[in-house]
Amino acid sequence: MDLKRLFRHLFTTHWRVNSAFSRRELIVIEEAVRTSHRAHVGQVRFAVEGALHIRALLKGTSARDRAIEVFSDLRVWDTEHNNGILIYLLLADRDVEIVADRGIHANVDGREWEAICQAMEAHFRQGDYRSGVLRGIEQVTELLQKHFPLHGPRLDDLSSSPVVI
Repeated sequence: MDLKRLFRHLFTTHWRVNSAFSRRELIVIEEAVRTSHRAHVGQVRFAVEGALHIRALLKGTSARDRAIEVFSDLRVWDTEHNNGILIYLLLADRDVEIVADRGIHANVDGREWEAICQAMEAHFRQGDYRSGVLRGIEQVTELLQKHFPLHGPRLDDLSSSPVVI
């Protein structure tokens, strides 16, 4: 067990999450997701979680493991064209994970998602959460626009609202 990680999670409070992602910031993120949806057929969700529960930490749950759980819990997989994408931030670890449904995953190299995550994490290390998230959404949009451009009317199965867990 990584004691530094345990303490980071124990001391990442709801206040810290609300400080990094105020109501105003969440509205800006929601608008960025809505704008993104006008450019491609993918369906993007953003979720931020302050810290993992101590049981998850003791089990050794990684940010990736938790992102996959959240992908399922938020039903990002439940889109007509299997085109859901979750951008998940585990604030205590400043770790970003992108989970793409099979319709997207089959066409986009995992290294491209990882590059986006690393760029976002670089902003987060500087305490610049807003720019990190907005840049990440922008990069995801560019990637989806390249592989899955919008042709005709769009169906949104998922909400554009960010989720704070």
